[in-house]
Amino acid sequence: MKTLIRTAVTAAALATVTAACTSSTGGTPDRQPPPKANLGAVRLVAYTSCDDLLSGLREKTAENVTAYGFGNAMPIAYMEDASSMASQAKGRADTPEHSTTNVHEAGVDEPDLVKTDGNRVFTVTDGTLRIIDTATRKVTASLKLTEGDGGAGIPGDLLVSGDRALVLMRGGDVMYKSIVPPGDTRYVLVDLAGEPKVLSTIKPQGSYVDARMVGSTVRIVTRSQPDITFPQPQGETSEAELVKANQATVRRAPVDAWLPKIEITDASGAVKKDTVACERVSHPAEYTGTSMLTVHTIDLAQGVTAAGTDPISLAADGDTVYGTGQSLYVASNPQWWFPVRPLPAVVPPTTTPAPSDTATTKTPAPTPSDTATSTPPPSDTPTAQTPPDGATAAPAEEPTPDEPAVSMSASAPRRPDPRPTPTVPPEETEVHRFDLSSPGAPRYVASGKVPGRLLNQYSLSEYDGHLRLATTLNSQDGSTSSSTVYVLKTDTMAKVGEVGGLGKGERIYSVRFIGPVGYCVTFRQVDPLYTLDLRDPAAPKVTGELKITGYSAYLHPGAEGRLIGIGQEASEQGRTLGTQVSLFDVSDPAAPRRMSQFFQKDSGSGAEWDPHAFLYWPKTGLSVIPLTQQEESGALVLKIDDSGVRRLGMIHHPTQEGDYRYQPGIQRSLIIGASIWTFSYEGVQVNDLATLASQNWIPLR
Repeated sequence: MKTLIRTAVTAAALATVTAACTSSTGGTPDRQPPPKANLGAVRLVAYTSCDDLLSGLREKTAENVTAYGFGNAMPIAYMEDASSMASQAKGRADTPEHSTTNVHEAGVDEPDLVKTDGNRVFTVTDGTLRIIDTATRKVTASLKLTEGDGGAGIPGDLLVSGDRALVLMRGGDVMYKSIVPPGDTRYVLVDLAGEPKVLSTIKPQGSYVDARMVGSTVRIVTRSQPDITFPQPQGETSEAELVKANQATVRRAPVDAWLPKIEITDASGAVKKDTVACERVSHPAEYTGTSMLTVHTIDLAQGVTAAGTDPISLAADGDTVYGTGQSLYVASNPQWWFPVRPLPAVVPPTTTPAPSDTATTKTPAPTPSDTATSTPPPSDTPTAQTPPDGATAAPAEEPTPDEPAVSMSASAPRRPDPRPTPTVPPEETEVHRFDLSSPGAPRYVASGKVPGRLLNQYSLSEYDGHLRLATTLNSQDGSTSSSTVYVLKTDTMAKVGEVGGLGKGERIYSVRFIGPVGYCVTFRQVDPLYTLDLRDPAAPKVTGELKITGYSAYLHPGAEGRLIGIGQEASEQGRTLGTQVSLFDVSDPAAPRRMSQFFQKDSGSGAEWDPHAFLYWPKTGLSVIPLTQQEESGALVLKIDDSGVRRLGMIHHPTQEGDYRYQPGIQRSLIIGASIWTFSYEGVQVNDLATLASQNWIPLR
């Protein structure tokens, strides 16, 4: 009884339901900013000893444990996004010019499905790392990273530095990325010089959240829960008795139950087991004790040294990672709470009651698969419990997913249930900052807290000693929402400024901060693009607004004074119609305008929710995005410049034959030399950059 009840979020759900943000110029009655939030910094405090750590964690965990262990909430997380301009090769003189992973911050690499150094392409499929030579366009080496026949469908991301690769294989915490068993979380360091070989395998306790690499140094964020097994309820045990028993179990748990563990296997097969030391664990002033974040540090150039991964831990939660060259931020979105209640006890009748068919009672909470398939409410109709973007929920007037009504006969009268209705906690996002300026493990600096919920890592931006955050806050009854941009000092994480009242009744669909300027998109029926002046951290303000139909789910910097938006066109009533790519002129912050729009009816693009899927080549204005429409899947090739957004063509991978015929969906694209390389689960295709003619097909299965 120690597992969390969680809801799996699929890519399809994330594609269907995204969230967005707008801003307002203020002044009008329907755009009054919300009351200013008086939130100071949340100081990070180290434990003084193991006894101090154990005492603090026991008490905090006991305060937050429920009758069902740690399973009183169903957190729903977001697929991490990332983006930035394509870069040019810097390496050997004969290395062809090439694009790289679309990342949020220049110089901060993010894990992805495909990596290249211009001479080699690296990809992981079904647990096997493959290396493709870009000159011969052939697979020159492969290395199976899973045992036996396993590996099919196991997600794996890559980071590459020189002749070293780190393969990040996700465990099965469905709060995040996959449904693979949690024990399969592992980080594999591979030597790429010559025939690839495994140098080290790191198996952490918990689930992989995300990672960032600066230079050759990788910081990996892992999340774990206390390893505590709670007693099984016996007979008709009340909820209060269950809570009391679980609290007693927590207060007896040893310190080892909270301290994250790690297992490292070297190239010879020797295994080293370690535990994060008490003195390397810190905590915010307020924390629950039910979650631990651990940051592992690996310099790919040096490999895993005697210090292991130099782990440090924080007694906190987190699901969104954002990194710069100097800082690593881990943000904890507020959990989405569904009251979990067991079936009330039924008292056997002693007499024959009068007939009745109107009595009802509640069933126990469903499994995650039950809640994942609930019918989503209309995007323009607020509900009492609107879930985070990418999730689904039943309309407010229907029974909640975890408490469906079931008709019962009155011949079984119910025992009165004295338990109070759970109170939905306020939506608050806590952000923890770590200093990366020194080699080795990062240093805790401070934490801050703001109202509302982040959309993704693009809702965060560090600039000139300040952190900007954009969040959407729903009212307690779910009847309305609005968005705010907060500005915090990076050294204390104290709030210094804010601009609110953005997109009243709407949600954030995309955010992009570029230097001292911010762009925010919200959506309900029309898509306002707002520009924000952030030069004065204490007095950020909205400077311009553009209303158009549809929305942009991802914003990307184009040429100077230009902004590219990827999203959906929509009717005046807010019904989505298909993929749209917009080019905005933002050279005048007071008067943003759309210069050009490309629209593809009845289609969708993975670049809407996963910016790693977006390719933009500034040198020529070429752009490539995945596109799916009806029975066709491929990659849409566009030219984006001041003359407009123009379609150049579509790239398709070969139709696959078998039990059924299908066209593989393209996930990623790269430019290498004079060719476009596209990647699907089935293989890699190379097309001529000028004519889009197919040149090579490299199967991966």
